[in-house]
Amino acid sequence: MRQSPLGSGIIYIVLGLLFTYFAVQRVHEHGWGFVSYLLVLLATFDFGSGLRMVVLHFKIQKVKKQQ
Repeated sequence: MRQSPLGSGIIYIVLGLLFTYFAVQRVHEHGWGFVSYLLVLLATFDFGSGLRMVVLHFKIQKVKKQQ
């Protein structure tokens, strides 16, 4: 069974929030280091992928309604 883009998008957004939280904690405790930048980069990719998946879901729904 295939997972919908909406479900995948929500998972990516939650992961983005989680990585953001870890990055903020890391910066607060240790300052800006390699791991902090890596966590911010991962969060950015996850947010971007999540938003793209959510938009894709609504585009698919719109096409299905038109048919």
